[in-house]
Amino acid sequence: MVSCPHRITVVSRFAPVVPAALLALALTACSAGGGGGGVHGTPGGAGVRDPYFAKAGNGGYDVGHYDLRLSYDPARRHLTGTAQLTARATKDLSAFDLDLTGLTVEEVTVEGRPARFSRAGQELTVRPREDLDRGETFQVTVRYAGTPQTVTDADGSKEGWLPTADGALALGEPTGSMAWYPGNHHPSDKASYDITVTVPDGLTAVSNGELRDRTSSGGRTTFAWHTGEPMASYLATLAIGRFEVTTPTVGERHLPAYVAVDPVSAAASRKVLAQLPEIMDWLETNFGPYPFSSTGVIVDREEDADYALETQNRPVFPGPTDTFTLVHELAHQWYGDSVTPKTWRDMWLNESFATYAEWLWGEDHGGDTAEETFRELYDHGVDAYADLWDFPPAEPSGAAHISAHPVYERGAMVLHKIRQAVGDDAFYDLVQGWAAAHRHGNVSTADFTAFVEKQAPDVDFSGIWKDWLYGDGKPDRP
Repeated sequence: MVSCPHRITVVSRFAPVVPAALLALALTACSAGGGGGGVHGTPGGAGVRDPYFAKAGNGGYDVGHYDLRLSYDPARRHLTGTAQLTARATKDLSAFDLDLTGLTVEEVTVEGRPARFSRAGQELTVRPREDLDRGETFQVTVRYAGTPQTVTDADGSKEGWLPTADGALALGEPTGSMAWYPGNHHPSDKASYDITVTVPDGLTAVSNGELRDRTSSGGRTTFAWHTGEPMASYLATLAIGRFEVTTPTVGERHLPAYVAVDPVSAAASRKVLAQLPEIMDWLETNFGPYPFSSTGVIVDREEDADYALETQNRPVFPGPTDTFTLVHELAHQWYGDSVTPKTWRDMWLNESFATYAEWLWGEDHGGDTAEETFRELYDHGVDAYADLWDFPPAEPSGAAHISAHPVYERGAMVLHKIRQAVGDDAFYDLVQGWAAAHRHGNVSTADFTAFVEKQAPDVDFSGIWKDWLYGDGKPDRP
């Protein structure tokens, strides 16, 4: 392929004049298209126009696999990384962006050849030496280092890279993953992962998927993790520290589990974590086959984070948790992790199902029925959740509210209204069918409403959508 430099040359008004014939020849060579190669692409988009995070993700390519090779020194809080992304161009590209916050980029190559790059905010813009053709698969490798940042969300919560007493904890929802590796950080672009992490001996590095290898040399230990199923970047995690690790199998299929618990939290966590096999069996009974090849849990210390998170394969908990929270985060493996939203506006499709799973667990284990929980929320919900009726689940009022109570509790109320409308048997067929039909995919609210209407064509759902899913304020008494 013939290529021309992408560098823009500024010609001084005192420079010699280039003869017109030579200038025309040069322009012809640089604009040759078709089989002749040359500059024919355009830069990829810096963002995918998410309604709440305009700069999140990038246009022009789709990542198929991440190979992250990391080394962390907790004493200096210093991370060294090499990220190799295998991607496919979805348009002719002269340049493309990666999302990366902080850290120092030392080198970028595309297909093994040095590429020019620039930084502006979270955008790392890469200019390969040759244009990339639409449909072409390519590899971009980024070498970087530095102290990863802790990111403060619009709602005040902390994510990104969280230093801990004995290591670090990486959490990514909604945009924190770009604090520790470059990528296409939007839930609409899912990929498989290999994450290899080297830490001082005595520490453990826990990530997603399955532990493929563990080796020690020169006072440091390397942990190699592999995630074969597609994963959104916000679900990637890394926990570095001292952990008590158990590796039971779960259920009739002998699903491998990896449970890592900080020794400080171990005693108080033991009783709840012993329920992992029972909860997984219950979830499969209600929502269908587990969508991943392994499961587990990471429990750090209470001071390490302010919230639990449904990181893929094994959710993260800041200290000992309770049964309902464990049910909630494990339910996300079906709804959120496997069936992932197309945009952050569709967040209720994650949280409504996980919250409703709590209601169903209580109903099946001697607690309130889902109907009683629904009625209590309708009559007295604002006593616990003052913002419950502030906005509809499908339309959060801004980035600061995508994890607010209308998304969780009112979202679960939408599911309960659907259950009332179709009956129990049809409802469980519906939620299992939804998980199966969109396994490892991305979905929108419109996809969900269309699916529900197709599954129950004799039911009129227009009132549920109008009043409960999209309506402002508190609906009339049901």
